[in-house]
Amino acid sequence: MFFNNNIKLLRNYKDKTQDIVARELGMSRSTLNSYENGSVKNPTLDALMSFSRYFKVSIDTLVKTDLAKLSQFQLSELLRGNDVYITGSRLRVLATTVDSNNKENIELVSVKAKAGYKNGFADPEFIKKLPAFQLPILFDDRKYRMFQIDGDSMLPIPSKSWVIGEFVENWYDIKNGQPCIMLTQDDGIVFKIVHNELKRSKKLVLHSLNPEFKPYEIGVNDIREVWKFCNYISSEMPEPIRHSDELLQSVAKIEEELMVVKNRLKEETVAS
Repeated sequence: MFFNNNIKLLRNYKDKTQDIVARELGMSRSTLNSYENGSVKNPTLDALMSFSRYFKVSIDTLVKTDLAKLSQFQLSELLRGNDVYITGSRLRVLATTVDSNNKENIELVSVKAKAGYKNGFADPEFIKKLPAFQLPILFDDRKYRMFQIDGDSMLPIPSKSWVIGEFVENWYDIKNGQPCIMLTQDDGIVFKIVHNELKRSKKLVLHSLNPEFKPYEIGVNDIREVWKFCNYISSEMPEPIRHSDELLQSVAKIEEELMVVKNRLKEETVAS
């Protein structure tokens, strides 16, 4: 049973002293200390329920799960109320991997792996086979994954770029205009600008950066995962920004060429 170590870990994670937690739980500090050091081998049901309500973690998790083995992301998710024992048939149980220091990895999903990811995104064995790395500039208590995009719909972000996304648990939190990488039932992985219509119609409206691609809607039941765009890596250099004088010269040149074409057409019309 992991109860004593778990409540001590959760207290320290919340950065609270024994005095504070004991007072908030309505017990003496010595009683709390006896629970944490394991001198109380069989805590009462009332005690278990009190700690469960206080930390917002189920009794099953407090007793059966070694929370010390969770990564910071997993622990922060737990304390946000995403305890599988509490939420029941939770829709978005994320398969993930950690390094030797129990730190969340950033798994890479290449273009070649996209088809397999569509079916294996919830399979821990499939996720373990993906290449993974660490990036120190990102937060430890959040989950990130990198996806390789293909196609021209998000130009000027070029095809074959690597896009890093932060896992989104609550899709209602998606802000309008937020770029997101989504795993969908029909189209697999897509990278789009999202307009959130979940509260009104249970749909997301997906827009491309490239105006040649028309926006379209996707129902909430067709979505499997959402990752909020953080940044991207590309081996291609961006197009240089043209000076306004250069743009004016280009427009003038096009106008001259159009005038030449018009004059030729007039001459041909007169000659015929």
